[in-house]
Amino acid sequence: MLNEIQKQMLAEIADLHKIPVGAYNIRANGESEGRNSTKNIEISPKTDVSGIDIRIKDDTVNESVHIPVVLSESGIKETVYNDFFIGDNCDVTIIAGCGISNCGNQDSEHSGIHRFFIGKNSHIRYVEKHYGAGDGNGRRIMNPGTELDIGEGSSVEMEMVQIRGVDSTVRNTKCALAKDAKLVIHERLMTHGVQHADSNYVIELNGEGSSADVVSRSVARENSYQRYCSRIVGNAACSGHTECDAIIMDSARVLAVPELEANNIDAALIHEAAIGKIAGDQMIKLMTLGLTPAEAEEQIVSGFLR
Repeated sequence: MLNEIQKQMLAEIADLHKIPVGAYNIRANGESEGRNSTKNIEISPKTDVSGIDIRIKDDTVNESVHIPVVLSESGIKETVYNDFFIGDNCDVTIIAGCGISNCGNQDSEHSGIHRFFIGKNSHIRYVEKHYGAGDGNGRRIMNPGTELDIGEGSSVEMEMVQIRGVDSTVRNTKCALAKDAKLVIHERLMTHGVQHADSNYVIELNGEGSSADVVSRSVARENSYQRYCSRIVGNAACSGHTECDAIIMDSARVLAVPELEANNIDAALIHEAAIGKIAGDQMIKLMTLGLTPAEAEEQIVSGFLR
């Protein structure tokens, strides 16, 4: 039975206020708290390591899978392996994410390794949100790893969000795209205090007509540090774009490392990176409307990360 803290975290990371309809696997403090399969989506536990296999049949459309994780005890450290086997001609939404509430003195850590094997002509929307809370001295650590093998003609939209409360994170994402496959990644990230966030993307465009658009928007506050590295490799006639747009505040530090590698004469690759402080004219405009400097700052940050 989920306690109130766990329920609050589920609402933050997965917009869940009750048990979802459809396929789901809810993990709390290292144990399965609930699991349900449907006619087209089967979820089964792994037998060799901690984690689950999610198998989605061909032609599955308008269905969703929820696989959130919550930790509410100090000192828990776990690595979970989840594999998705997605058939042809599917259209599904997958809601993941992790919430850690640490009110103790020991570090709590979750590493979720997600691998996707996607068939032909499918469309996947994947949402992963991270959230930390609790007033203890123990750190909240999340290290997600995501690997995608995107089949011919398939498309994937990924929303990667971390707005508050995570002390340390290393986010590794690797994607390989076949012919006419498409990938769109939107990352939204904010750090504060002495938090550290490291985002690494490696995108291999292997098929003719494949494309990728990887965009990160982040805000670094106080004494936090962010590193963003996005590498797009064009191995065929393809198109790729990566962009990092960061607001830096206080004594924070940000490093942006966009990388492009073209191994085909018809690979069209573009990168953009911009790091800067909040523009003074934006602050002045909002303050003339009656907002305090702190309120104006929060409005600008909120709109930037939306």
